[in-house]
This record gives sequence, structure tokens and C-alpha cells, in this order.
Amino acid sequence: MRTLPPPPLLKTCFWVCLGHAVVPVANCKREKYSSQPKENKIFSEFLDYWQNYIESDYSENLDSFYLKDWHFSRDFPNYKAYETPCVFTSDWLNEFWDSKADNDDYRFVYMGPKGSWTPFHADVFRSFSWSANICGRKKWIFYPPGEEENLCNKYGHLVYNIDSAELSDAKLYPNYSKVKSRLEVIQEAGEIIYVPSGWHHQVHNLEDTISINHNWLNGCNVDICWQYIKNNLLQVQHEIADCREMEGWDDQCQLILNATVGIDYDEFLRFMEVISENRINQLQNHLLLVTDQFDGEPKEQNTDKNPPLDKYFVDKIEVLKTGVSSAADSKCLTPSGRCKMTEGQINHCVFDLQSVKDILHDMILTQEFCHLNNCKNRANDLIKTIDTLFNSIAKKIVCTNPSS
Repeated sequence: MRTLPPPPLLKTCFWVCLGHAVVPVANCKREKYSSQPKENKIFSEFLDYWQNYIESDYSENLDSFYLKDWHFSRDFPNYKAYETPCVFTSDWLNEFWDSKADNDDYRFVYMGPKGSWTPFHADVFRSFSWSANICGRKKWIFYPPGEEENLCNKYGHLVYNIDSAELSDAKLYPNYSKVKSRLEVIQEAGEIIYVPSGWHHQVHNLEDTISINHNWLNGCNVDICWQYIKNNLLQVQHEIADCREMEGWDDQCQLILNATVGIDYDEFLRFMEVISENRINQLQNHLLLVTDQFDGEPKEQNTDKNPPLDKYFVDKIEVLKTGVSSAADSKCLTPSGRCKMTEGQINHCVFDLQSVKDILHDMILTQEFCHLNNCKNRANDLIKTIDTLFNSIAKKIVCTNPSS
């Protein structure tokens, strides 16, 4: 049974409000440079195509167009179509991109007919992703990190279609016989798929399908992202090694890195600065409010039911490196004015700042990073700022809880 509305109703629902939008559409029956070629279409024209394709019973003689990577939230900011599920709201990637002037993001809408699909890949920056089916069914094929090495041909290129007969050619894919793990999942309407960092996957629409997809990073996988960027710089350096003696070679490598991956070392440092600044501001505002609360007022005695924040902060800081307190606490991780934070929100901010510190320490130990103008000084300054804040919180909270 079709999970979408009947075609005329489908067209009417979307065309009235959104029909004029320009949307990116991929042709699933064509391959160009190991990807599906894309073109921009008017949304109403795509709906006309989709209706005709359904009525043709998905004719093999027609192209299979798939609307994908539509920045719907960016293009229609006042159209509140959905809210991000609570467990996915600790989202550094979109928090950073929302702060940039280029008006970009990693929040997407996908719409495709039965038979449309996405080739084998891993997500941008080795981020997490989540995909919610509004209607329709998808088949996901997953391979855990490391297996992709066995799914490359003798030239080092990743297979385009994981179900390709070419994989059985041992001369072309010499390591395919070493593959051990393959996971298939059928996603129904109303279900959400979570994709961990570095898991390569291929996706097929088993029915006419509409889905919402986000890519995101946070303190739990930012180290994987940073390692991915470093690995790609090594590949760039290898490719232009014969030009190493040229003036500005390091800067040229960064330009190529940005062009191929979408970010360079300087912008990644700015990424860490924005995430830190937001959390530092929150903690500082909370600290001011907590301190003001006790000025000229009797100090309450501590109880086991309400443990002092300094004890929580000092005793737990190492533990916080391993995880986040609760998903609900991540909802307040963007500046929203001066308001007292819950213990869980403090937990989350401290965890995020500690995760940033770990990355900054590794950046400073990376030779190519230190070659870039002023980047090492910026990283060191940010580490000092975070450490100063940690010490300030511990000292001031102790002052407001002298009996602890």
C-alpha cells in the first residue's frame, strides 16, 4: 500500500507553499565521477515528474530522479516543519555553520520515488547522521569502519554500488573476499536511523519516500572528524609532494584540503573557538548569577539531595570526558541570555570544553597546524581561557558553599 498521499493531493500539499523553490535533484540512473550527477529543478516541476513516474509504474525508460540534500530549514526558516529529536540536539556542526555568513547548514530533506537510491559512502567530515522517514520505506546497507578498505578496487577507489557484480572480480577488487561484516536494516515510516561516525552505507528507497536527514558532530566524535581531516591533508601532501619546495606550499595544501573535504585547519580551529565561546559564555553567566544569589543572603546548608556544584565540578571533571549526562541537557547549549543552569547543563558544557581542549592539544602537536599564521597562539590562548574558567568556577562555587 502506498504510504504517500495520492499524487494529486501530494502535489497540492507541497505546490501551494513551496512550489517555487529551487531544489537539488540527482539522477539515480547515471554515474559521473563515482557519484550521481545533480541539477537544480523547480520543486513544482519535480512533483510533476514524480506524479508521472508513479503513473508510468516506474518505467525503466524514464530517469529516476531523487531530490536530495535540500537545505529546507535554511530556505524556509519560518516554516517550522519539525523539531530535532532531543537525543540529537547536541549538534556542534550546525551550531557552527549557523554562525557563519555563508548561510549554510547540514539539515536536509530527501524526497524520492521507489527505486531511487544513494551510492556507497560515509558521511561528511565522518560526522554522525540521523534520518527520519516521514513516509515510505528504505533499505540501509551498513559496513563498520575499516571494512571500506576491503571494498576499494586495485586503484584505491571505493566501490560505487555495493551490490555491483564487479566486486566478484578478484583482480579488480583483490580484498573483497576479506569482508566480514554487512548489516542490512529496513526502515519503516515514522522510524529514525542513527548512523555512527565512519560507517559506510548505501540506501535504497523501497517505496516513494520523504525523509529528514541531519549530519552532526559533538564532543563524542569530534576527535574522529579531526583525524579524518588530518588524514586527508596527508593525501593532499602526497599528491603534490613534487612541489614541496615551492613558496607557500603549506598554504596551497590547505587550499586543496578545503576544496576536497570542505574545511581546512584554520576553519576547524575557528569551529572549536565558536563552540568554546558559546559554552564559556553560558558558564560565566551562570557563575555570575550563582555568586549574586549569595551576596548578602544566608547561605543554605548542603544536603545529600542537593550536592554542592563545586564538589560536582571538581570530582567529576575527569569522568565527564567519557560521556554526556543526559540528552535533555543538550537542548540549552546555545546562548539564550543569562539564566541559571541545571547540574546536567553544567555537566554538558564542561564535557564539551574538555573535548575541545583535547583537540586543541593535538592540534598544537601537529606540525602542519603550527606552520599556519597565528593558529598555534590562538589554540594556546583558548586552552588558557578554558583552564581559567574551570579554576574560577571551582573557587567561586567553593566560596558560596563554605561548609563543603
